[in-house]
Amino acid sequence: MARPFRFGVNLITSEAGAQWREKCRTAEALGYDVITVADHLGMPAPFPALVAAAEATERPRLGTITLNAGFWNPTLLAREVATTDQLTGGRLELGLGTGYVKAEHDAAGLPFGTPGRRVDHLRHTIEELDRRYGSDDFAPRPLQRPRPPLLVGGNGDRVLKLAAQHAEIAAFTGARSDPDDPNGMPRVITAAQLEERVAAYRRFAADRAEPAELNLLISMVAVTGDRRAALQPSLANVPHLTEEESLELPVILIGTVRQIADQLRAQRERYGFSYLTVMEPVMKEFAPVIEELRGE
Repeated sequence: MARPFRFGVNLITSEAGAQWREKCRTAEALGYDVITVADHLGMPAPFPALVAAAEATERPRLGTITLNAGFWNPTLLAREVATTDQLTGGRLELGLGTGYVKAEHDAAGLPFGTPGRRVDHLRHTIEELDRRYGSDDFAPRPLQRPRPPLLVGGNGDRVLKLAAQHAEIAAFTGARSDPDDPNGMPRVITAAQLEERVAAYRRFAADRAEPAELNLLISMVAVTGDRRAALQPSLANVPHLTEEESLELPVILIGTVRQIADQLRAQRERYGFSYLTVMEPVMKEFAPVIEELRGE
C-alpha cells in the first residue's frame, strides 16, 4: 500500500524575525506538512531558524535537508538536536548528508576530504548520536525517543546503505557528484538512473522490519499549459540530456496542476516517492498541487 503524500518546503532566504515567522505561517497556511532548512553558508543557520518556525506555527514538522555532517562535531550536534527537539515540541526531523560543496568547507576552514572520508564521518556522526542518546549520562534528552526521526540524503551506495540501516526517511536528489569535478558539484542523472538508485536502496533495505519513507527534492516547478516552452530556459543546465529526457525527470514538475498531480501519483507508484520537498521560490506556485493531492 502506498504511503500518503507529505509535502515539504525548503526555506533558503534569511530574514529578520518577524518576516521569517510570517513566511513560516504562510507555508503552514498553504498546506505544507514540513518546513525545512538547508545547511549552506549564506543561508539561515538551521537550528535557530527551526525554533523560530516552531514558535510561529502549530502543525508542520520541522527538518534539516540536510545538515553537512562535516560541519558538525557529533557530540555538540547531539546537544543541538536534543535542545531543538525540546524547543520545537518534539516536531524535529533530523536530516543528515555528507556535504558536497568544497568551497563552503574551505570558507569554514574545515577539511573537505575524499568522498570516502565524508561518508565515514557521516557514519560516525549517526552512530555517535545513537550512542549518546542511548546513554543514561547524556543530557539534554530529545523529546522524541530515542531520537527525532532521521533522514539520510544521498545517492551513492554507501550512503544508501547507511539510510537502509539507520534512517526513517531516505532522501534522494536528481543528481550525483561528478567524479570529474574537483569541487564535487552534482550532475543531473536520468530518470532511469534515479530508478536504479532507488532499486539499490531497496536491496540494501530488504531486511528492514518497516520500510522507510522515500523523499525526493524537487528541482523545478512550473504550473503552465505549455510544458516544452517552460522547460526551454533550463535546458542549458543539462546539456547531456535531450528535451524528452529532461521532461521525464522526476525532479522537474511542469504542467497544469492536474498534470503535475498525475505525475506525482505515477512517480509514487514507480519509485515510491511519497514525501516531496520543493524550494522556497515556488512555495506558492506549488500549493494548488498540494490541494489537489491532499488526503491521497
